[in-house]
Amino acid sequence: MPIVNAFTLQKKYPDLQVNDINRLIDQFGECDLDGDGYLDQSEIQQACKDTGYSNSYDEIRATLKQVSTGATSKIDLEEFVDLAARLKQGSNKGAFDVHQHKIKVHGTNTNVTHTINEDERTEFTRHINSTMAGDVHIGDRLPIPTNTMQLFDECKDGLILCKLINDAVPDTIDERVLNVSKKTNNFKMVENNNIVINSAKAIGCSVVNIGPTDIIEAREHLILGLIWQIIKRGLLSKIDIKLHPELYRLLEKDETLDEFLRLPPDQILLRWFNYHLNAAGWERRVKNFTKDVADGENYTVLLNQLKPDICSRASLQQKDPLQRAEMVLENAEKIGCRKYLTATAMVSGNSKLNLAFVAYLFNTHPSLDPLSEEEAPEIEPFDAEGEREARMFTLWLNSLNVDPGVYNLFEDLKDGLVLLQAFDKIAPGVVNWRMASRKDPMSRFKQIENCNYAVTLGQDLRFSLVGIQGADIVDGQKTLTLGLVWQIMRANIIHTLQSLTKGGRSVSDQDMVRWANAVVQRGEKQGKMNSFKDQGLRSGVFFLDILHGLQPGSVDYAMVTKGTTGKKRQSLYALLIPVQRKMHLIMQDWLFQLLVSWAPRSSWCLKILWK
Repeated sequence: MPIVNAFTLQKKYPDLQVNDINRLIDQFGECDLDGDGYLDQSEIQQACKDTGYSNSYDEIRATLKQVSTGATSKIDLEEFVDLAARLKQGSNKGAFDVHQHKIKVHGTNTNVTHTINEDERTEFTRHINSTMAGDVHIGDRLPIPTNTMQLFDECKDGLILCKLINDAVPDTIDERVLNVSKKTNNFKMVENNNIVINSAKAIGCSVVNIGPTDIIEAREHLILGLIWQIIKRGLLSKIDIKLHPELYRLLEKDETLDEFLRLPPDQILLRWFNYHLNAAGWERRVKNFTKDVADGENYTVLLNQLKPDICSRASLQQKDPLQRAEMVLENAEKIGCRKYLTATAMVSGNSKLNLAFVAYLFNTHPSLDPLSEEEAPEIEPFDAEGEREARMFTLWLNSLNVDPGVYNLFEDLKDGLVLLQAFDKIAPGVVNWRMASRKDPMSRFKQIENCNYAVTLGQDLRFSLVGIQGADIVDGQKTLTLGLVWQIMRANIIHTLQSLTKGGRSVSDQDMVRWANAVVQRGEKQGKMNSFKDQGLRSGVFFLDILHGLQPGSVDYAMVTKGTTGKKRQSLYALLIPVQRKMHLIMQDWLFQLLVSWAPRSSWCLKILWK
């Protein structure tokens, strides 16, 4: 630690006495355990509390933002003295205080403010504490206090968000490539957060307005929004007739299974909610997750119907809405479902937390009678190849940052807006948005209009679209929908490759083979390919060698085990994805889908790397 003159500092910070500064110098030395001359976030908090300048995490946090300009929020000795002087002035007392369940935070510009919901911050923090307790990498950080802004600081290095994504959609991220060191630098945090953003995009989250720097700088409203999308994705993914065939019981009179399967998950949840209300002989129905559940009465009846021996209807006699809400949650606790929702959030009609609560109830206690063999519906088969292509196209569309993100390919394309966004991305200006309807909700007639316009744009770009009409997309005709999206994706890749060559000429397969071998050689690896039919490509090692050549050190070869068995190849393919996410390349998870379905399609994998 450099020698500091207390008298000189006292002149700069007149609110502090020389003895005060000497005590701060001593405290800094005691807290700087690694002796690097800096205090990190946790050391700063402890030092401020030990010296008696503040016991408030949020006050220290708000003041630190005025002192430290570094992304890691580390401070040296003089900055620590500056922090203490500002805390003594008390200008940040009451920072991040809650007013009517809202907390005001600053955006990237100090003149711009946003608000976040206190109940959401509290419940999402609880979710993280419960699901990640004991984790080998972040377990020692937990539990995170639910009544401070510490959650957002803990998310800075990306580890908690990566773990959250894997909890929502298992195996999305290969954790072997994460930077898990306790002491990390800005570069390593950027790598982790590139993985966060690209992985969130891959599972259908909208990440248009958030980048690695936003997470590192702990932009509260952006991080909380991302956390909600990840949690929602995990909760709603289980509402699937393949997992719960008994959902067939929710079909209404004269409704076909195909029509039912087109419903988004939140609408299926409402259908499930009302099914149980009807079974209970209750006259009311719910149409939303806001005002229809705010008084707690529908929840009371639902819980009683799910578990009549445990959950009573006593709360219906309670006149005070807040107390009734608390009684509802006490019933939920008895069946292990007091999660995501608070009494104040219920009464205020918080749509996010109510949706999460109902989804958790369904996932825990669906309470639908199993189907007999005679009752079991006949679900239209869809071959594995088609499923892989649907997954690949979903990931590719999300890589274009379409808004909203695509979760269910055939359902999310039926209004035509995502298709039109895709056309606008691959051929800027080709879409005349005045011809598109964006009204929400959109009638079937308007959906067909939008999809017909998308088909017309494809024809203008000389796509082969014989027999494809807008109604086919709206009706979820899988083969025809996949055919259209494939041609949009293909046009995008070809256009990009031509833009990288002189005169816009086409890039031949041999051009890419020469480029790939040169990149591998530059990385001092011995791999070589002769053509896209080269069987040696199946192992996946050559693609890792290309990534290493593009960015030396990006691949940890201790994780690379050569082999021809399916499991070993799968392990290597899985490693490709997080490595390229860390490098912030654009090939995304759909490369993995191409590799798994192996064919001469490896040429497309290499084309993405070329880009």
